[in-house]
Amino acid sequence: MINFEALFKVSYGLYIICSGDQNNGNGYIANTFFQLTSEPAKFATSCNKDNYSSAFIEENKHFSVSVLHQQTAPELFGRFGYKSGRDGDKFSGLDIKYGITNTPIVLNDSVAYFEFKLVDKIDVGTHWLFIGELVDAQIIKSDFEPITYEYYRSIKKGIAPKNAPTYIDKSKLEKKVPSSDNKKFKCVVCNHIYDEGKEKVKFSDLDKHYECPICGAEKEDFIEI
Repeated sequence: MINFEALFKVSYGLYIICSGDQNNGNGYIANTFFQLTSEPAKFATSCNKDNYSSAFIEENKHFSVSVLHQQTAPELFGRFGYKSGRDGDKFSGLDIKYGITNTPIVLNDSVAYFEFKLVDKIDVGTHWLFIGELVDAQIIKSDFEPITYEYYRSIKKGIAPKNAPTYIDKSKLEKKVPSSDNKKFKCVVCNHIYDEGKEKVKFSDLDKHYECPICGAEKEDFIEI
């Protein structure tokens, strides 16, 4: 029998992958990003085929990768990890740079960024594996530590969004038994607690469009604690 907790022992970083141009673009949170070759420098990242960003990378033939740091704002995880660009402009109000290929690059809460031209893609089932050749790389904040998925999960208590390759259905993980009639639910993005006892409304009775008041994550991104 598979112990799904073991999958949390695999090491990853957390990144914002973007593509598009100055007229239209999109981005998403990824934890799959790694170097393939040194000469020329080629890297790979994965993207769920259903992600809005997937079409941008395929169409524009370039993408950027922003390396997030440990103090990254929860709102940024919520915006790029749990929201769809189909519903609004993810870049609104952010510090965006347009690179050599004209691809958007998120500078907020990033220690460095990389820019790539797309050279290949591999079909791996639910995801595309996009392979890019490096065209630019710059350090933004040298005094911040890059965030890892382990840090995000164990310190910030977050979990991967549904379209992430590392997503694990919550039903496969150990559940805690509630100790009273009033339950508590935690946002997996920013750790905001919804306490039924304080709010005087059962979580199950909230409108299906309820969003976390801190980071904007959807109702389904809360777990009972």
